[in-house]
Amino acid sequence: MYKNKIAIVVLNDLAYWQKLNVTAFLSSSVAIAFPETHGAALLSASGTPYLPFLKHPILVYAAETTEQMKRTFNRSQERELHIGVFTKELFSTKNEEGNLKEVAKHTDAELDLVGIIIYGENKKVDKAIDKLKFHS
Repeated sequence: MYKNKIAIVVLNDLAYWQKLNVTAFLSSSVAIAFPETHGAALLSASGTPYLPFLKHPILVYAAETTEQMKRTFNRSQERELHIGVFTKELFSTKNEEGNLKEVAKHTDAELDLVGIIIYGENKKVDKAIDKLKFHS
């Protein structure tokens, strides 16, 4: 059992491709920022190595409204959890430079969040995602 948890919250009214895109990008943020979350490479009986997974399970939750998303974001900040963001405007950017410029235009309160990833102590993450249901 790990003392930390990874949770992704995705706005439920996005198109399916958008939900998958948001989840993939946000998952990469924890892997990049926290090397201790990296697992070992998978190795087949043929001796072929495959890319490793994150050690922690990633739980995906649905925010039914932008208010639920903001509430979860604010509760995560209050608990000093590590947070990654994906805003609606990032669907129209084409590269990292565009992503950086877009997010930098807005204060935290102004971010039009469609997804967030939260990483930190299990109990704190549970309190931040309180009342959200698993994505289905």
